[in-house]
Amino acid sequence: MQTIQKQDEAGRYAKCIEVSKRVRWDIDRDVIRGRKFDFSRKFLPDAISKVNELEFLSADERRQLSQIQGRTYANMFGLVERFIGAKILDVSREHWLGDQVKLEALVRFTDEELKHQELFRRIERMAAEEMPEGYRFLPQPNDVASVVLGKSTWAVLALTCHIELFVLAHYHASIDPDTGLSELYKDVFLHHAREESQHAILDELEWRRENANLSAAERDRAVDDLIALVGAVDGLLQLQAGADADYFLAVCGRSFAERQQVQLRAGVLKAYRWQYIVSGVEDPRFTDILGSMITPQQSARIGSALAPIVNS
Repeated sequence: MQTIQKQDEAGRYAKCIEVSKRVRWDIDRDVIRGRKFDFSRKFLPDAISKVNELEFLSADERRQLSQIQGRTYANMFGLVERFIGAKILDVSREHWLGDQVKLEALVRFTDEELKHQELFRRIERMAAEEMPEGYRFLPQPNDVASVVLGKSTWAVLALTCHIELFVLAHYHASIDPDTGLSELYKDVFLHHAREESQHAILDELEWRRENANLSAAERDRAVDDLIALVGAVDGLLQLQAGADADYFLAVCGRSFAERQQVQLRAGVLKAYRWQYIVSGVEDPRFTDILGSMITPQQSARIGSALAPIVNS
């Protein structure tokens, strides 16, 4: 049975290489293609931006807030891919003098993450050319990466798997079916998802490999690390949600009552918490993987930590 499992595992790494080669894309040739964003359309669908829940906003204001959120959505992925690429490069050392198929799969993964970072830097520059001045993306990628990479490998791989699974869920369930979005924006996340599909598989494989090497006590400490990382992510979301709400209020062209401003700020934070935390932890594939590794008591600790975020 163990031999069969190892053969199946090896086949999954090889399949990721085959698909990676087949779907590989170039930023200019395949994604941007000389185009600009269509600012007459939303960037993010309502299911992700939650702007439809802010009933006091006009249709144009909801579109503008969607574009602000869409700009942050791209910047946020550029940020997380800084530590994801570094961690995958780090865990690849386990295969340096071993299985070269596994090593190639992880090297390709890292190369694609570097390309994705460049794509999102390009997207930020293109958005800045067309949108009013004053937007600020506050989290610093290297500072965030330093904090994340200071945690256990198990926790970082858990967070990474969570992120890459919600990338796929967002695209397939919401972005792809929405015909009202900017076509260029949709194409950015089409191509992103095509490569992230392989990354999610490799995340799971490497996370399970790491999990198998931990003692019960080490895993328990790793669960604490994961809880701490989720808390740190929420702190970043609170920071950026406030900045994006301030930016919208400054550029939207009208004033709002204090009660509406409070609702707006709460609505943006709710959307960001759903985008970057809740949608991932509720993903069935993620819950299945995590649930197979931890005890009921550890699951309860995670659930208790998540409750204020999920129920906000």
